[in-house]
Amino acid sequence: MMPKTTPAEVTRVAGGERRQVADSVVTEAPLEIRLAGVPIAVVMRTPGDDAELVRGFALTEAIVLHPREMAEARPLPDPEGNRWELVLADGVSVDPERFRRNLYTTSSCGVCGKASIDAVRIAAPPALPGPVVSPDLLLGLPARMRARQEAFTATGGLHAAALFTPYGDLRELREDVGRHNAVDKVVGAAAATGWPLGESILLVSGRVSFEMVQKAAVAGVPVVCGVSAPSSLAIELAAELGTTVVGFLRDAGFNVYTGAGRVT
Repeated sequence: MMPKTTPAEVTRVAGGERRQVADSVVTEAPLEIRLAGVPIAVVMRTPGDDAELVRGFALTEAIVLHPREMAEARPLPDPEGNRWELVLADGVSVDPERFRRNLYTTSSCGVCGKASIDAVRIAAPPALPGPVVSPDLLLGLPARMRARQEAFTATGGLHAAALFTPYGDLRELREDVGRHNAVDKVVGAAAATGWPLGESILLVSGRVSFEMVQKAAVAGVPVVCGVSAPSSLAIELAAELGTTVVGFLRDAGFNVYTGAGRVT
C-alpha cells in the first residue's frame, strides 16, 4: 500500500532568504475499479481507504442500489495496490458496459469521464423531511472536521468530507486529493452500518458542486454544507430534490441556498 503522503525536498523562499527544507506532499495515484473483470473507471485518488472508495463509488454512481448488493471490494494482484474488483452479491447482475467511463477521472473532477450528459444525472430520490438544525450547531462543524484532518495537517493538500449526526456528533471523516473521492470514501464507510444514511449532515472542505449534491442525495443525506460556495447546478439539483445546501460555512455565518426550513 502506498503512503498517503510523500516526502519532498523544497526550496523555501521567505524574508529574502532561500533554504532547503524537507516537506511532505499528498500522494496522488490511479485506482482502477473493475466489475466482472471489466475496468469501468480509473480515479485519481490518495491511497488509503480504497475498499470504502470502491464501495462508495458503486453506491453514489448507482452501479448498485444498496450495500447488500455488494459482496466485497477486493484488491487485485498489483505491486502498488492500485487495482480493485467490485464483487457483487450472489444473484445480483450488473452489465459493466453500462458504467464504463470513456476517460479516466481526475482528482478534480468526478464526472469528467462520463460517456454522456445523460449519465451525469443519476436518479436520486427526493430528500426526506428533517433534520432541523441550529445555526450554532452548523457553525461548530468545520472546527470539528478540521481537528481530525491529520493528512491535511501534514501536507495542506487534501480535501475532507465528514458525516455528522443532527446533534453535531462526527460519524465518519475521510480525506483525499479528490473532493468527490473523499465523499465516496465517507459514504462507503458509513454504509457499512446502515442504508440509506438518513438524517445526516455532509460537510465538505471546499465548494459544493453538482456531484456533491448528487452523491449525497443518492445516499439519502438531506443536508450538504461546504466552507466555500456552491455551483449553480448544485443549487438547481438541490432545489429539485429538496436538499438543504449551506455554503461559506465559516467564521460567524453562512449562506443557505436551498432548504432553509431545516435551519432554525
